Formats: sequence, C-alpha cells, structure tokens
Amino acid sequence: MKNSFRTIVKIPPSPFKLSYYTPSMFIGSCFTESIGSKLNDYKFPVDINPFGVIYNPSSVSKSLELLIEKKEFTKDDLYFFNGKWLSFFHHSSFSDKDPEQCLSGINAKITESSEFLKKAEFLFITFGTAWVFELKESGEIVSNCHKIPPSKFNRKLLAPSDILGNYQTLISKLLRFNPRVKIVFTISPVRHWKDSPEGNQVSKSILLLSVHQLIQKFQTLSYFPAYEIMMDDLRDYRFYSEDMIHLNVVAVDYIWERFCETYLDKEASGIMKNIDPVLSAIGHKPFEPDSDLHQDFLEKILDKIEKLQLQYSFIDFSREIKWIKTGLQVRNHLSDHKNHTQNPLANPHI
Repeated sequence: MKNSFRTIVKIPPSPFKLSYYTPSMFIGSCFTESIGSKLNDYKFPVDINPFGVIYNPSSVSKSLELLIEKKEFTKDDLYFFNGKWLSFFHHSSFSDKDPEQCLSGINAKITESSEFLKKAEFLFITFGTAWVFELKESGEIVSNCHKIPPSKFNRKLLAPSDILGNYQTLISKLLRFNPRVKIVFTISPVRHWKDSPEGNQVSKSILLLSVHQLIQKFQTLSYFPAYEIMMDDLRDYRFYSEDMIHLNVVAVDYIWERFCETYLDKEASGIMKNIDPVLSAIGHKPFEPDSDLHQDFLEKILDKIEKLQLQYSFIDFSREIKWIKTGLQVRNHLSDHKNHTQNPLANPHI
C-alpha cells in the first residue's frame, strides 16, 4: 500500500492449524513463554518450557532428548551450590534445599512432558542466542548458570555447523518418537545486550542461518518470523519496555495477533472471542473486593463461565471457577460474621 509508512511482514497461512484439540509444546527462550502463555490463558492444551526458559539451541536440543528418553534424574545429576541442589539442565525454580524435593519436581515434570510430547501435534522451538556456557568441570553446555561464578565456565559461540549437525540428529529422533508432530522454529526478537551489540548481531545471524539451512533439509519444518516482525514491521522504540531490550505488551500482542492469523483455525478463533470477556473480567482488579458491587460482578462472571463450560465441555475452566468462588467467600464470611455478632444466641459469651 502506498504511503503505509511500514514494511509489513507477509506470512502465508499455515496449512496445519491449531485447534482446541491440538496439543502443542513450546520450548526455548522467554519469547516462547509470551506466546505459549497466551494460548494457555485461552485454555488451549499446551506445555510450556518443561525445563524452564532455555536460550541456546544446544540446551533446547538436550532438553528434548531428555524428554524423548524420559530421563530419570538422580542425586548424581544434581549440583550443590549456595545452600541448594540444582540441575544445570533446569531453571532455578526447580532447585531446592532438599535433594529429594528437587528430584521429585524434576522427574515428575519430565514424565508429564515426555507423555505430552509423544502426542503433541505442534512443537514450537525458539532460539534466543548462539552463545553458550560450558561447565569446565564436565565440558557440558549448561542451560542455566544459576549465578555460579563465571570462572567455573567457558563461554563460546556455536557455529552454524554445530547447530545443523545437532538438529539433523534431533529432528530424526523427534519424528521417530512422534511422527505426527509439526516443528516450527522462531528466533526471539529480544536482544541479548550482555553479549555486546556486535555479539548479539553475530549470534542472531548464526541462528537465522542455521534455521534456514534446517528448513532447506527438512521440508516438514517451518518458520514463524517473530524476529522479522519486530525488527522490520515494529521498527520503533515505542514497542519496547523500559529497558529498551524486551518487548512491551503492545509488541507482544501484535505478534500474537499475527501468530493467530497464521496458525489458528476458524472454530478456535470464534471460541477465543467468546472467552475474551471472561479473561478481561478476571484481569479486573477491584478497589473494594468485599463490596456488594464487586461480589455481584463475580457472580455474573461465574454465570458466564458456567454457560461456556456447558457450550465447550472440552475446555477446563476449573482454575477460573475456583478463583471466583474464593472471591465470593468474602461476602459469605462477612455475612456469617455479621449474623454471629448481631445474634446473642450465636455467642455464648454475651
């Protein structure tokens, strides 16, 4: 369009569509969580980062291999630092003072996510950086350094050939494990500024080239241009958060909109429109949660959810129902307290 003052990234609709019957796994950098969490909010069957946020291709590959193997971690796989047991393959949210508790959380999630991956119809993989950290003690590339002193690690840059060789093997394993899965790559638009401006550009270039080469080799793979949308379409600092590195809500919402246009089927889009008012209502923060006005508001939301539950029996609204009923207990508690104090028979001390 003439004088549109934008370079809109054109994305052909995917021949494969996401629906409410389509299990999808998201794994990789924090951008993966931005899109995956929106699908989760809209009640799609998703599994997001079963090891926590992972930034580099090598660690993403290792995580998927552990799921394929359904690896069971033991205490020998853990590392003790600063009063906690941790795994170099996991986010610090899995760490614990008790090694058994740490292992319990890790192994339960691996079992759950391995079974999910086996039936998943989509696997979205997001690369964040080609820079990796190797633990000097073992030579293993880690997913998370857990704030351990840098002297314990070697930092290096993956080459495209490293990523290509690794993923040729991994994709073959994935397709044997689950022949139905469609694999979609994305590159995170979040800049890794700690790698330096030049280091970030080199890193992103390696990731883009590697994904391009993989798609040339495997026709079943595809690419969603989140990076290009941010760099070319939303080319303005007003789409960044205060740190000028991460995306703000407006940018994430726009990329989410483009994602929906590309992957969602018509029925799913219609269901989302019906769920929207409920999500907006739940996101509302009341000034007076114990007021009659807010309590009536909650009852109306609950009524909407119960009607949606009847209409879409395959969607689980139990989390929202529990949240609303907890809020409604405020009124019941206040009512019981009022009756108790006003009725002398209810208080034996009067």
